[in-house]
Amino acid sequence: MINRRDAVLAADKTGDVTVIQSRLYDLQRYVVEHANANTGVFYLEDQYKRDAQKAVDDASNDDNPNGNINAKAEAVCKPQYTVWSPAYVQCFTDELAKYPPSPDPAENVSLPKVDLYRYEFSSPLWSPDFAGWSLVVCAIITLMIIVRMLSLVILRLLLKRHYRGI
Repeated sequence: MINRRDAVLAADKTGDVTVIQSRLYDLQRYVVEHANANTGVFYLEDQYKRDAQKAVDDASNDDNPNGNINAKAEAVCKPQYTVWSPAYVQCFTDELAKYPPSPDPAENVSLPKVDLYRYEFSSPLWSPDFAGWSLVVCAIITLMIIVRMLSLVILRLLLKRHYRGI
């Protein structure tokens, strides 16, 4: 499972959408077929960065009487932050607020929702593989041991009761 999740993250770095979808499908299929193979939460960070940059670039092409405010905001924020982060987004938003291109600055730059890039696959409680059948056999053996112990306790009580009367 870990190898498949790493393959998804590696495909995310390459940027090929069809490969990412294929790796996600492989990971999902594996997790659904195997018990105790939860992936945990992971994000396609690089794909989000590419899509967010595309949205910013598309908004940069707009005509505005203040000039290209997205380019101005990027020129201010990019030197401050070496990596793309929430702090960079906050800086970018603050700089855009200084030069409102319209009554609502959020109309011009629409970043993609982060939840669309969040993945988590959960495995079933039981699956019909070697580990699953081993659990069934262990449960049956444990049940047989408990029934045997209860029957011995009941038999001992019955014998004590019978011999007390003699």
